[in-house]
Amino acid sequence: MLNRIAVLAIIAAFHFQAEAASSDFKIVTASERGTYIQIGRDVASLIAAPAGIDLEVLPSAGSAENVRRLRYEPGVRLAIVQSDVYQAFLDLARGGNREAGEIIRPLRVIMPLYNEEIYFIVRADSDLNYVHEIRDARINAGELGSGTALTTSTLYRLLFSRPLPESRTSFLSNESALVKLIEDKTVDVVAVVAGQPAKLLVDMKPEARQFIRLLKVDTQHPSTELVQRTYFPATVRATSYPNVLEEDVPSFAVKAFLVTYDYNVNQTKQSLARFAQSLCENFSSLRTKGHPKWREVELSLPDLGRGWFYYGPTAKEMRSCMLATLAKTSRPTTNCSQHARILGLCN
Repeated sequence: MLNRIAVLAIIAAFHFQAEAASSDFKIVTASERGTYIQIGRDVASLIAAPAGIDLEVLPSAGSAENVRRLRYEPGVRLAIVQSDVYQAFLDLARGGNREAGEIIRPLRVIMPLYNEEIYFIVRADSDLNYVHEIRDARINAGELGSGTALTTSTLYRLLFSRPLPESRTSFLSNESALVKLIEDKTVDVVAVVAGQPAKLLVDMKPEARQFIRLLKVDTQHPSTELVQRTYFPATVRATSYPNVLEEDVPSFAVKAFLVTYDYNVNQTKQSLARFAQSLCENFSSLRTKGHPKWREVELSLPDLGRGWFYYGPTAKEMRSCMLATLAKTSRPTTNCSQHARILGLCN
């Protein structure tokens, strides 16, 4: 274990040196058909580009992999991470796992994003109707290293007070799992975590209703209150997936965060500060031109949980920008003479 930690420390040192010498900026997201990668592309084109940052958007297996890549992969400056994955690393670190501590302690939050819906997909002819009925089902939890796998595992533990049974759990990609769900029927439930509208479901044809449907959350079931101590209530809207749903489906959701590393090199700090200023100044563009999920994001820095910290340079820039925006929008515009308006003193 000590040798492993030493190796990780050396890798981290090389990563730190590399960031001092390189201006590369990359963001790790999730699969090509997920919401994260679309959010990453919006960030690159509408936020990073106006700040003079050439941000490369990279696919990944998901949040757990993103945490590791942000910590150790040269050039990766930003990551989108689910709240339960971030918290799982913190909990392991507090429980004495030194590797988890090495990975998570230098990471910092730029801002919270939005809630991601959790989908449990079954065959159209399945006997299952509700999420709390999946105890003995053969479940595809998501790819190893993904946030989906962590979320599925955590949610299953909350529901049934036991881990996912190894003999009845698979870790395939969403696409591969759906093939097994429908064709050879060796999977009963496919768990998917994605902000709606999720491309995976949007791209399905109207015939999809003959093959699949979504499990509902029973809001009156005793397990629901327990799960909602970690996750959030959500609604998967029929308008998001007209080819799949005839009515809205109650579900759960997990929060997504935009995360960085606690960089100390001036060049990187200044670049990320410019990024934060651009994020504040161009936030309206994200809402109007970006993925529909941006309309659920608030430009704010709320209090974080224990062990979570904002990145100082970006938090300072964003708070300053938000205060300036607030002052500008709240400035009185009455009693302005024509001369004052011409001089721009009423804006």
